[in-house]
Amino acid sequence: MNRLSKKDRILVGLTIFSMFFGAGNLIFPPYLGNQSGIHVWIATAGFVVTAVGFPILGIIALAKAGGIVELAKRVHPLFASVFVLLSYISIGPGLAIPRTASTSFEMAILPFLTAADGVRAAQLMYSVVFFTVAFLVVLKPEKLTERLGKILTPCLLTLIAIIFIRTVLGAKGNYGIPIGEYETGAFLKGFLEGYQTMDAIAALNFGAVIAIGICAKGIEEEKQLINETTKAGIIAGILLLVVYCALSYIGVSVSGEFQSGSNGAEVLTYTVKTLFGPVGLILLGIVFVIACFNTCVSLLCCCSEYFHRLIPKVSYTAWAVIFAVISCMIANLGLNTILSISVPILHAIYPLTLVLILLALIHPWIQKWKYVYPCSILFTGVTSIVYVLDTLNVKIPGVTGILYSLPLYEQELAWILPAVIGILIGILLSKVKKTV
Repeated sequence: MNRLSKKDRILVGLTIFSMFFGAGNLIFPPYLGNQSGIHVWIATAGFVVTAVGFPILGIIALAKAGGIVELAKRVHPLFASVFVLLSYISIGPGLAIPRTASTSFEMAILPFLTAADGVRAAQLMYSVVFFTVAFLVVLKPEKLTERLGKILTPCLLTLIAIIFIRTVLGAKGNYGIPIGEYETGAFLKGFLEGYQTMDAIAALNFGAVIAIGICAKGIEEEKQLINETTKAGIIAGILLLVVYCALSYIGVSVSGEFQSGSNGAEVLTYTVKTLFGPVGLILLGIVFVIACFNTCVSLLCCCSEYFHRLIPKVSYTAWAVIFAVISCMIANLGLNTILSISVPILHAIYPLTLVLILLALIHPWIQKWKYVYPCSILFTGVTSIVYVLDTLNVKIPGVTGILYSLPLYEQELAWILPAVIGILIGILLSKVKKTV
């Protein structure tokens, strides 16, 4: 039985880390640390649940289920088609891929420009170069492990370590007071901030690319593929945990003197300028470009793979071109615009993703009750959609009022009780159908 060597397993783990660690992963932990102040570690714990725990569990669940489509089909074939399509669009050209270019531009190029320099033209030029290079790398998906895991990710981790160590040495220890929801519900607020990374959704879509990388190392047996994916996923999870804690610390270290009202990019910019001077902006810019490029390549690859399987007449290369061009156009809307659009979409999709991952993990114990998947997903989905419509000031008579009475509504977790009720109803319905 073939097994990955320790070196190759670490390399695959680094590659998985690089797939997850992109724009949002750099922005949100420092902002969380900066806003939560003295409650930083409580908030970080909540963030880690959705930004580390669920993504890694998602990779494991997906490996065991045999892919996102097979997993989603446990609910219903129609659900599988719609959910998988929406997932790929959200982590692909619709939101996540454009965000990689817009974020890296705002961090690596924008600080050195003035209004007279033609910012919009510069952003367009940067986006074209960024997606052109990403497209060229995507042409050989079997090489991602070598290019991302062996070269770019070690460079990224080294640069983050330099910023973190310098922050520790220069820290004054005067944490700020928690702002807003971090004052009374730091854990839940951190939990919800983890949505913004999109990593739980991405985990369900990275499976094919991860499998290609592992199979390229000579692992072909399904059981061993699952085993090696799990081990590499755990390595990636440990790295994510360490880096998130470091970034949260960077954010909270300046919270006593500076608290951003916008996003984590401002926090990181202030920190590196204070600690390193003008050179800090260059250092931070390189960090963002590498992190965002890694994720962009991974997302372009997995989206192109999926849509090529969905519509074989359009080649993998053609899909990569289509997604690169669309993402390039959307990227020029700007970071804050993309973030504002992503929030309602994530609140609709993310609860479904979390429930699906949990069901997949307990599948051996619930597989005899075939209605558990459809009932729990139905209840979760309806609640999430009604919640999103409510945030957009669209009220459904007789339904929206029920939403307000659900536990954890104020904490934006109203879907939890309906999900549990759906599981219980699914079990009961399965038993009734068996006896009829």
